[in-house]
Amino acid sequence: MTIENIDVDATIKQVKAQLTQEPDLSPALRSSLEVLLLLVTLLLNRLGLNSKNSSKPPSTDPNRKKSPKTPSGRKPGGQPGRIGKTLCPVAEPDEIKVLPLDRKTLPPGRYQHVGYETRQVFDLEISRVVTEYRAEILKDHQGKRFVAPFPEGVTRSVQYGNGVKVHAVYMSQYQLVPYQRIGDHLLEQMGVPVSLGSLYNFNQEAYERLEVFDHWVKSQLAASPLLHVDETGINVGGQRRWLHTVSSDRLTYFAPHAKRGGEAIEEIGILPGYQGTLCHDHWKPYYRYGARHALCNAHHLRELERAFEQDQQSWAQPMALLLKEINKATLDAGGCLDPPTADHYRSRYRALLAEAERECPPPDEDQRKEGQRGRLARSKSRNLLERLRDYEEDVLRFMVEAHVPFSNNQAENDLRMTKVQQKISGCFRSWEGAKIFCRVRGYLSTCRKNGITAAEALRLLFEGKQPDFMPPDGDVRPKSDGLSLAGE
Repeated sequence: MTIENIDVDATIKQVKAQLTQEPDLSPALRSSLEVLLLLVTLLLNRLGLNSKNSSKPPSTDPNRKKSPKTPSGRKPGGQPGRIGKTLCPVAEPDEIKVLPLDRKTLPPGRYQHVGYETRQVFDLEISRVVTEYRAEILKDHQGKRFVAPFPEGVTRSVQYGNGVKVHAVYMSQYQLVPYQRIGDHLLEQMGVPVSLGSLYNFNQEAYERLEVFDHWVKSQLAASPLLHVDETGINVGGQRRWLHTVSSDRLTYFAPHAKRGGEAIEEIGILPGYQGTLCHDHWKPYYRYGARHALCNAHHLRELERAFEQDQQSWAQPMALLLKEINKATLDAGGCLDPPTADHYRSRYRALLAEAERECPPPDEDQRKEGQRGRLARSKSRNLLERLRDYEEDVLRFMVEAHVPFSNNQAENDLRMTKVQQKISGCFRSWEGAKIFCRVRGYLSTCRKNGITAAEALRLLFEGKQPDFMPPDGDVRPKSDGLSLAGE
């Protein structure tokens, strides 16, 4: 790394060499200088990190520049085969306005009506709708009163309807709009005053109605052949906590927990006893679960980039190119390579690792200090090399098993909006708020994966109906609310 025309790496090596040539330095001074050099090295490594060689998001890249796209030679605009979004006229418009022709503007003559030329304007009309139910009261000759029953769910003299609840929860849990701004929107745009406490109650009601869905999705995930798992740090009430996700291409489950490792995994309850393939980023507690494992090669590509740029490991670049080549060949072959092709790539993979062993050897055991126990510290490049070597089957599983992907991007995509929520709000104020977000967000993510919009999913939820992808008896309401099951 070069900073203001100074080769920092060469300077550090020179200082280390000078330290070894100074036998008269006191042990305290020598140790202090070694610690300072270590801190300088760590800080320099951080300066060189970006979204391409680490897990940092692209938004943190300094002086981020967009790379120009390679000209495709195609004409601008929609391409053949795309699904367009052209606004089309409707057969039955909500309102028809007839525009008569002013006869006075016509030249003298006889005219007959032959039809209309039509143009349609799509617009929005945001308004409040207040429905008053008047239950008829009858009294018999003995003075006994009989009152007509109110519709299901109408229990108070004045209350909010499902439309308000759907809109509020959609904006809060899906669009991540803060409570105060949701209240302002409902009042100013629709004339509906809603307190912050009511907004929280709507989210709480959605959370309670999703209890059965919560149990259902966990059981479905536990039976899936492939699961993507990941976790990310969250702030709950000013304390560091963790949000875990277990997902597939059709299902999503989120859960907050105070811990990151095995204790959280056990309490969540999906992975204990799981016998499928787990796709993850080599977080060691995951290796206690599942029959097989697939490691995220997107992580490996970033780590190989860092090893090449910061540690000058020449083997890292061809290894990254090889992984990309294998991925392309696998996709071109329909998701799985034939055995001879797989063996060819595996041989090249091992040959590169053999070169890496010579370039990045393990630490010398003779350097172990007196009384020092345990494993000697490795560099990041050495740790990466040993992982690629020791977990070869898990790294390359994607090329021989069609259902295994190249990366764990499914889990990372599912977690992405959690990071957006943390950027917007800074934290979850309470543990209850974090649990509400996880359950509602998991439901909405699952619905969208199955072709149901978030707004439609919430409408079904507050109407007490289950989405089509759930079994007929999979009512999403808690059984204890005294309401009949959907379809009865």
